[in-house]
Formats: sequence, C-alpha cells, structure tokens
Amino acid sequence: MDLDAIIGRIPDHPKPGIVFYDVMPIFADPSALDYVIAQIVDWARPREVDVVLGAESRGFILGGGIARALGAGFVAARKPGKLPGVTVGHDYDLEYGTDRLEIQEGALHPGQRVLIHDDLLATGGTGAAKVALVEAQGAVVVGTAFIVELDFLGGRERLAPHEVMSLVHYASEELTK
Repeated sequence: MDLDAIIGRIPDHPKPGIVFYDVMPIFADPSALDYVIAQIVDWARPREVDVVLGAESRGFILGGGIARALGAGFVAARKPGKLPGVTVGHDYDLEYGTDRLEIQEGALHPGQRVLIHDDLLATGGTGAAKVALVEAQGAVVVGTAFIVELDFLGGRERLAPHEVMSLVHYASEELTK
C-alpha cells in the first residue's frame, strides 16, 4: 500500500517553517488503518510484547489496536495533569520547543516487555522520553514502531540501541507528493 499517497503535508504547522505530516487520513481509511496495524504487529510479534506504550495523542489511535492484536496491554503516555493518581514523568526537547510526558506510577512493572509506538519519529525527543519512562519503571523496551520517520532529523540515532521500525521514510521536507 502506498501510504505516502495518503499522508498529508501541511506547511507552517504548528510553527512557521515546520511541515506537519498528517497521518489522520490513514486512520479514516479502513484498509490503510488495517494495513498499518498489520505491518506493525507482524514486526512486533516476535518481540513478545507485554505492553504497548502510546503517546498522546495520535499514538493512542493505533496503540490500542496494536496491543489488542498482540494480546498485550496498553499504557498511555500523556501530557502533565491528564492522568489521575500519582504519575512519573520525563521532560524532553522537540524540534520546535520542549514538552513533558507522564505515565501512571505502577503502570509498568520490572521486566515487562514494552513496544513503544507513535505516529511519527522526528528528532527522537518524544521517543527518548518514552524510553526513559519505560526504563525508569524497570521495564524493557523491545522495539519502537512508527508510521512516519523523518530521516533528515536523526531520531533513529537518538533511540539507539533500540530497534526502530518505520513504515514511511522522508529524506527531506518536500511538500510535493
């Protein structure tokens, strides 16, 4: 399936000079949605995943479906103040600012095998924050899976030595398809 033909590109969002890669059209297309989940699940299954960790908010959309297909649980990484109870968090840099992700304390357990999922890998800041959250709980990152990877921003290197799987790669910020 040609996911590149489905993914939108929106210039100057969320800030001038940034191209936003919009995966929402994939979610609206049942065959594309099924294809993306199947590809990630096929890659993840040999890793014996116990939990899928998805980040707010597009990481939630596929994260639950991936977890269900793997027979795994799902843990949400959210922005500060969104989760009830005691949380643990990690601050990180974005290509256009800083942010923080939190998970509920005790949501992950030592030794659990965690697949980190999100829609897009750019600089790797969000992914690295999720890795830090997982490892701080004593769980093990068994891989990271993305729909889109912006190769020109070097996020894969930031996630090393963890395995990275991405379905669509972009070498530059071109607006043309």
